[in-house]
Amino acid sequence: MPVGGDAGVVHSGVTIPWRRAAAVTAYVVTWLVLSVIAATALFLGTSRVMTIASHDAEIRPILSLSGPAEAVVHAGPVLPDVRLPVGGRIGVDLTLGKTDAASTEELVQRYAAIAGAPEGQEALVRDAVTGMLADAALRGAALGALPVLVWLLLGRSRRRELLRGLPSWRGAGAIGAVAAIALALVAPWTPSDEEEVAAGQEWIPLQAFLGQSVPLPRELDRVQVRGDVTTSQTRRLIESAISTYDTSKVFYSDAADAAADLPLRTPLDGETVALLVSDRHDNIGMDRVARAVADAAGATAVLDAGDDTSTGSRWEAFSIDSLDTAFRDFGDQRWAVTGNHDHGSFVGDYLAEKDWTVLDGEIVDGPGGTTLVGVGDPRSSGLGNWRDESNLGFAEVEQLIADDVCAAEVRVATVLVHDANLGREALRRGCVDLVVGGHVHVPSGPTQVVGENGEIGWTYTTGTTGGAAYAFALGSKPRRAAQVTLVTYAGGRPSGIQPVILETNGTWRVGAFAPLTY
Repeated sequence: MPVGGDAGVVHSGVTIPWRRAAAVTAYVVTWLVLSVIAATALFLGTSRVMTIASHDAEIRPILSLSGPAEAVVHAGPVLPDVRLPVGGRIGVDLTLGKTDAASTEELVQRYAAIAGAPEGQEALVRDAVTGMLADAALRGAALGALPVLVWLLLGRSRRRELLRGLPSWRGAGAIGAVAAIALALVAPWTPSDEEEVAAGQEWIPLQAFLGQSVPLPRELDRVQVRGDVTTSQTRRLIESAISTYDTSKVFYSDAADAAADLPLRTPLDGETVALLVSDRHDNIGMDRVARAVADAAGATAVLDAGDDTSTGSRWEAFSIDSLDTAFRDFGDQRWAVTGNHDHGSFVGDYLAEKDWTVLDGEIVDGPGGTTLVGVGDPRSSGLGNWRDESNLGFAEVEQLIADDVCAAEVRVATVLVHDANLGREALRRGCVDLVVGGHVHVPSGPTQVVGENGEIGWTYTTGTTGGAAYAFALGSKPRRAAQVTLVTYAGGRPSGIQPVILETNGTWRVGAFAPLTY
């Protein structure tokens, strides 16, 4: 073994002197330390603008070293700020911006309903923070490497010259100039407007803000508020919101729990079950209920027949976020079309961003290895230029669907549309096994149709999954009976349909399994 100045370590057959190994280690450690410092500074200094809880909102991460992290929500000039513990060491600071709510009362009730089913919004914020952390880590690694690279590029001789110059007046001036520039950029002596405003306010428990006369759900015990608004009107709004939150959470949680014991048909070997939803109209409370039915029935796929929103606006992203979170683990077994209320391109584009298969007239693989076709509702401007034709009417799309389905080399098992009437012509010609849709908010079928070629097909319309009486269904409970439908596939064809209905009083009604014969 070499001794003295030749001592070294052996790696891959190459002897590396101890001094060189120590230098490499020092460079790596220095790079790691600088990278962590830079990444932390970048992470805490970054923000992201996104749509949260029907608002344009800015989200910033918060790092807590003294205890569990918190989520802080700045609700604006009328409503008090809110904070609650989230666990871990990374929290968030949310500043809510503009929204389309027509009144503060409407906005507060919307908050309450969303808070009753927060999974989609929580996943959205968690993904945003994770993305910011990953970006900061990558940029921090690059910044951390920069001083090390400069040090190496300078070389030993130039580094010694610079070090010898530090004790001089010129060196001291250079160090002072760098420090002054850094302080001027940070300006720690100047508090931000937010800090000045917050300095005169105190965080208090929500129960203390409302008074002991208002019953508070147990899960809200740790929520605190901060603000100067203490008028009786604001308090009444918050009291009403808490009532909506409590009613919503209890109703939908109880419904989801009860779904586990429903007398649903058990799929046989070789069968695939898809859950059909339609006309959710922003009622995110039903998403956990729909998923509970899917789990109880052994469903592994979901068909979305549209009208997930009331207007197709970006502020309704919370509805898509909730649906996506509920069925995220279904992977590529998620298909959707847009409805007549999903105006514009936002809903379809956002679903596609979430990795849903948004049908656009092409034949694709469907549930259980079957064939599936679908298009958005032509009464929505989100249809786009299907087949390179624009401004298509309902009857024209109906004919085009039939032309494409009947021209297919293989028989199409399912046509998924928002309004089942779009599949009438394809059924009349005898080119499809099953047409499913929604739109009218009440169930119909399954109805057998004998095509002109003698082939049998079926049409079925499911009721509103959101329990919508009108275009907007978000609330403490459904406004009318809410429905999901189980579609079973076997042997490459739809083989049966079973409706599952939640009444407005929270009771369940399970329809008989209707076999589809050909």
